[in-house]
Amino acid sequence: MLLIGLTGSVAMGKSTTAAMFADAGLPVFDADRTVHELYRGAAAPVVEAAFPGTTEDGVVDRDKLRDRVLGDDAAMARLEALIHPLVRAERDRFLREAAAGGHRAVVLDIPLLFETATEGDVDIVIVVTTSAEIQMARMLARDGMTRERAEAMIARQVPDPEKRRRAHFLIDTSTSIDDARRQVGGVLRAVAGMTGRV
Repeated sequence: MLLIGLTGSVAMGKSTTAAMFADAGLPVFDADRTVHELYRGAAAPVVEAAFPGTTEDGVVDRDKLRDRVLGDDAAMARLEALIHPLVRAERDRFLREAAAGGHRAVVLDIPLLFETATEGDVDIVIVVTTSAEIQMARMLARDGMTRERAEAMIARQVPDPEKRRRAHFLIDTSTSIDDARRQVGGVLRAVAGMTGRV
């Protein structure tokens, strides 16, 4: 089974791109959605123990947690050490189910693929990208986002030019949804050539 790693910096259009692969019939593991689910369940008591006051009614308050760890490398590392093993366990379950279903290829939507040095876990890396100006505009359109917070989030990630350099395929979301969908189609054709079908 071909493991396709889909990644990209914040606000590059990765979630929209992942949905295009899902629409084409590829199983997609969404690491961010998995974290959201864990924050509503198994991870909540663990996070509360490590970062008191960041949960409410048994659910992690993502804004409070972000404020607690953003800009604090030690706190971020502590959080990641708690959450990443839980996400990996869910990913492994997803892969077992996909293999049992006879799928030839799957997409692992992992925002921090390079940051966590896990690109070696996948066979192909697709990087979703756009211009820095569009990225910032998209971030500032989000509720509660400030330029300072956006810049701090971007600074924590591997720079986009470096991600582009390390990618097997690029999906540029700078123009239109239709153009991005055409690019996804091109990747799917290439993947089909590697697997016989997807």
